[in-house]
Amino acid sequence: MAIPKLKKQEIIDALKFIDEQGVPGHNVSMKYILVSEDGKKYPPKYVIAVADHLVNGTDISTESFNSIDAKNYLESQGFTIETKQQEKFKLSITAKSVESTDERFTMDDLNLGDGYKPLDVCFKKANGDVIKRSYNKGERRNSNQTMPRLAFQVFEKQLAALSVEDKENFPICKYTPNSGIIRGIFASVDEFKKHRNTIEYLTYSYDNGRQFVIYCWNVFSTVIFVQECLKRFGEPGDQFILTYREKDEKETATAETEAAVQEELVQQFKGYRNPFSSMLIESKNLIFRGAPGTGKSYLAKEIAADIISNGYEDNYSCLTDEQKKQVEFVQFHPSYDYSDFVEGLRPKVNDDGTMGFELQDGIFKKFIARARKNYEDSQKSRETVEKEGTVQESMTEFFSDIEFGIDTFKTINGNEFTITGVDDGHINISIPGNATVNKLALNLDEVRKMLESGQKFEKIKDVTIFFGKTFATQGYSYDFAIYKAIINKKITTSKKRAKQEELKKYIFIIDEINRGEISKIFGELFFAIDPGYRGKAGEISTQYSNLHSDPDEKFYIPENVYIIGTMNDIDRSVDSFDFAMRRRFRFVELRADEQLEMLASLDNEELEAEAIKRMAALNKEIADIEDLNENYQIGAAYFLKLKTLDFDQLWSDYLQPLLQEYIQGMYDEEGIMNRFAKAYGYQKPVRGDMNEAVQDQG
Repeated sequence: MAIPKLKKQEIIDALKFIDEQGVPGHNVSMKYILVSEDGKKYPPKYVIAVADHLVNGTDISTESFNSIDAKNYLESQGFTIETKQQEKFKLSITAKSVESTDERFTMDDLNLGDGYKPLDVCFKKANGDVIKRSYNKGERRNSNQTMPRLAFQVFEKQLAALSVEDKENFPICKYTPNSGIIRGIFASVDEFKKHRNTIEYLTYSYDNGRQFVIYCWNVFSTVIFVQECLKRFGEPGDQFILTYREKDEKETATAETEAAVQEELVQQFKGYRNPFSSMLIESKNLIFRGAPGTGKSYLAKEIAADIISNGYEDNYSCLTDEQKKQVEFVQFHPSYDYSDFVEGLRPKVNDDGTMGFELQDGIFKKFIARARKNYEDSQKSRETVEKEGTVQESMTEFFSDIEFGIDTFKTINGNEFTITGVDDGHINISIPGNATVNKLALNLDEVRKMLESGQKFEKIKDVTIFFGKTFATQGYSYDFAIYKAIINKKITTSKKRAKQEELKKYIFIIDEINRGEISKIFGELFFAIDPGYRGKAGEISTQYSNLHSDPDEKFYIPENVYIIGTMNDIDRSVDSFDFAMRRRFRFVELRADEQLEMLASLDNEELEAEAIKRMAALNKEIADIEDLNENYQIGAAYFLKLKTLDFDQLWSDYLQPLLQEYIQGMYDEEGIMNRFAKAYGYQKPVRGDMNEAVQDQG
């Protein structure tokens, strides 16, 4: 059923009804909120359901339409809708109780777990000690198996000591009071499937190949199992604590196709999912170094997503478009320079067709401008934010009402001019009567600051004093004229209750940081990026500051900016990496076998296991070569190519050429390559096989 047709006043009446009656717990919105002009917040779906009830006498129900439809409809009616950051909930399980900070949780309906995603789990002893999951190399993370696996880890010996009968009768799950209880800890998948033929299970390996196999589906499906473990084996006061969140719409939409994929999340550090996230927050600047293919770039983006989403998401592609503006990615190379990174003069075609140059910001400076604006705006009071909002509304209405190039304005001296255009930073004007300079780009921010100040400017001298100058610039005459025009125009602005800016974190990723000439790229920014000189304590003048609209403007990197670099240890440029930069970054080595979980994206457990086996054998052989070391080992990222290649193609097209480059000039190159091929599991096809392959292609 579609959204019912409602008038704006009918929706306002619904808001009044909700003010009096409140919102039932199950109707609280987790995704969107309607914010009224007086700052009150309402769940959009429930607002529409109430309005429909008041107008048409229907039951108050939100089942017939989704949250996105409600959001879009209310926005079309002129209401303000904000997207909420999903809450994190905590489920505490003791031998006697199960409680959640989510008021919707109930033991009478564990099916609710289908809509939630685990974030972290720990076992907290009565004495305060905390035990986390001990992950095996290559073990999948991010799954509904997180909590039961930890229970197996904590109580492994006690569970193993149970009799076969006790194991088979061990309670696991009871979804509703009317459903049957699911029981059984089994010694193999085959044994499990004799009792319950389904893929909804987890396997836990222990004691050199033995297994526990139990039923497991959603995040709540093993709550009873975990509680039973506490009842039988725990001490009074012991508890399991599960941190989880509601799945977002993307996750919910793909839940059915990904039902068999069991992901388990990296343990949380200070609220973040990735342990390196906290390391970056503490250090400000971090460089991942290691062998090629160890997943350094992949990890950098994962950390960025983790931090930007406040531990909510570790997949960069799942960030919103707005969140992605908090992350920037660049790759250095030998020809990269200061003008690309910070600022420089760039060619420009003038209006008359001639060529010229203009100063343009580089990628890093543009990124810092976004972060700095957020940082500075977050420090402003609500009153200041409201005033700035009113000024912005006035300026927008003023410029939208004038006809560019037609409407004329006069300076205090009687010089006529027209406004020809407005962009993010400038007001472009044409001055027909000025033979010397007939075009000018005014600083938009100067006019904005004059309006926001609340001061009354009566003459040019007032503007000069306001900006702290001894002499007026040519632009001040036109700034003053535009300021007067906006003040004198009767603009009706709405008085909305402003929302203070939330302080956000911004992550700048530099891939292959060692491949650029660092001193040429960063210039005077060596000082500003130092973690000890973030903020105005590290203010500097850039090389082109004399060309800025305000030559006295200083550049600084705010506290909310974090930098991640990546570099390959075997790259020849490592040796020349600037020592001044080395002491400004924290260096973290990534070994070839430390990012094996990325192979989970192969979506094939057998393929993943075979890849890990071959990689380990090959890397052992590489390390045994006298003139090589761990820096030359092959990382897991190479094996992601198995999505489109087979193992032999991966060897012949990627690994073999790389390894030949490594050992070029060594004694017995052919013998070494044969050792590598044997360790990897590659068998060179005999000539007859090759001829047959050619004939087949023909």
